[in-house]
Order: sequence, then structure tokens, then C-alpha cells
Amino acid sequence: MTLSAAVITFVVCSLIVVVAGTALARCGDAIAELTGFGRLLVGSILIAGATSLPELVVDITAIRNHMPDLAVGDLLGSSLMNLLILAGLDAWYHSARRAFSRESIGHALSAMAGILTTSLVIFGIAGGARFGRFSLLDISPILWFVGAAYLFSVRLIFHDQQLARLSQKEVLAAEPQPDAGMTLRTAVIGFSMAALVIIIVGPFLSTSAGVIADQSGLGRTFVGTTLVALTTSLPELVASIVAIRMGAFDLAAGNIFGSNAFNMLLLLPLDALHPGSLIAAISPDHIVTGAAMIAVTSIAVIGQLYGESKRRRILDPDSTLVILLIITALYVLYVLGQTHE
Repeated sequence: MTLSAAVITFVVCSLIVVVAGTALARCGDAIAELTGFGRLLVGSILIAGATSLPELVVDITAIRNHMPDLAVGDLLGSSLMNLLILAGLDAWYHSARRAFSRESIGHALSAMAGILTTSLVIFGIAGGARFGRFSLLDISPILWFVGAAYLFSVRLIFHDQQLARLSQKEVLAAEPQPDAGMTLRTAVIGFSMAALVIIIVGPFLSTSAGVIADQSGLGRTFVGTTLVALTTSLPELVASIVAIRMGAFDLAAGNIFGSNAFNMLLLLPLDALHPGSLIAAISPDHIVTGAAMIAVTSIAVIGQLYGESKRRRILDPDSTLVILLIITALYVLYVLGQTHE
């Protein structure tokens, strides 16, 4: 594929993802209301899983092509890009109250799921070859702990949302409702079709990004964490923007935080496909990305729990700090990549 063909492919696929992401958010919002599960739960699991599918498809291809650093860099980098999206949307959306302050405890639970799972992944990367000596069904024991932590977090979020709906019926009744003409069957079919489109387009999007990246000569860890991660995070960006415009703030926040936790869960099938231990085969530089993701998520949680009733600045201090930390982490990765060369 030539560079010009790669650019055209990238633009066309991006436009398709924009359309699919819009449908994904609208159908997801309808499912949340019609089933009674709540926007935070649907955003944290259903939409987060659907928007993370490009990462899975792309990273399976990377593993089969013997590029484990590209695959892991994409997953960790996507988490950073998702948080950058959240900070950008928080700065962009202006209202009498903060965009992501509602049900802040539920958002904190969703965010902590990402922190917990990423912490375990960092622990595994630090252990390196030591964890590579053991496996269960060709998967590292530390990644089984990641899976257990994810399921435990989902259970907590589910119970929290059930309690929230019981105690805040009057608030939920006042929230924007899905399109009156959309039935649950229509919403499920529309959601499934949008997710399928994202799965199909995802590999083409990242392949074209890879061709563009090859012209720079950067390392796979840095490319996976930046360009590939940015392209595979495009569904999260579109779905979150649409959710905010619909007034579904919990859906947007749940999508971002839920995607980060789901990204870590995807390491299990990748490890199963990788010959030998995936954790032992990757560069320790990924610890930088994981640590940055934990720090940035912690800042986001603090901002949600603290909150202010009014926005007095164009860019809040927490959003500014999030953006600066992410830029710093990417620069450190760039320097490390140049050092290894």
C-alpha cells in the first residue's frame, strides 16, 4: 500500500467509524433506558466492549505477525487516548455544572476498575520472565487475576446502579428519554450492526495508520501507543461526543472508563494466541504508559468526586493536568524508543 492510498483509506475508514459510533451511542442509550440497566452500566460494559473491538481485531493481527509490543502498546495507549478524550470533552462542554459530576460514585467505581486491572498488568510486566515460567491454559496467572478483577468490578457497578435507580427514580424520570419510535429489538439490532461495522473497518483503519507510521521509522512501542492507539480509540471519541450531545453524560463517562478496563481484559485472549508468555515478551517501557494511565485516571476521579457547581475557567485544572501528564508520558516513550535504537 502506498502512502497516498494509506491516507485515503484512513480518512474513509474514519468517516465510516464516525457514522457507526453515532449509531452505537444512540442505540446504546435506548438499550439503557428500555432495559432499565442504566447508562453508566451500559456505557461501562456494552458500549465499552463494542468500541474496544477494533483493539482486539488489530492486536490479534499484531500477535500473529510477531509484534507483541505493538499489540500491548495499542491497548495501554488506547487507555491513555481515552482519558485524553475525556479531558478534552470536559474542557469542551460548558454548562452550569460539570459534565461528569453526576453519579460520581458510580463513575469512580468504573474508573477504579481500570486502575485495578492496569496495576495488575504493570505488576506482571515488572515480573517479566518470572511470570513467563508459569501458565494456565496458555495464559499467565497474573492475567487471570486481571480477568477476576474485571468481573468483580462489573458486579460492583451493577449493584451500585441498581441501588441508584431505586433511590433516584425522580431524577431518572427527568432525564432525556430515547427516541419514542425505537423499540428494544430495533435498538439491539442497530447496536449489533454498528458494532459489526466497527469490527470490519478497524483493521483497515489501523493497517493504513501502520503504513503511515512506517515512514517515520519510530519504534513499535511508541507507534502502538500513539498512532495505532489513536485510531482504535476513534469509536470511543465519536460515541462519547454523541452521548454528551444527547445529554447522556453517564453513558460517555462509562464508555471511557469501561473501555480502559476492558482493554486490559483483552490481554487474556492475546496471551492465549501468543507463542509463550506475552507478558515476558514485551518491553518494560510499557510500564510508563500503564503508570501514566493510573495517575491520569486518579486525577479524573478526584475531579469527579470533588467537583464544582459552576465552571469558572475555559479549561479546569484537572483537565489541564490530565492533558499535560499524557503528553509527558508520550514524550518519555518517544525518548525511550530513540534510546533503544
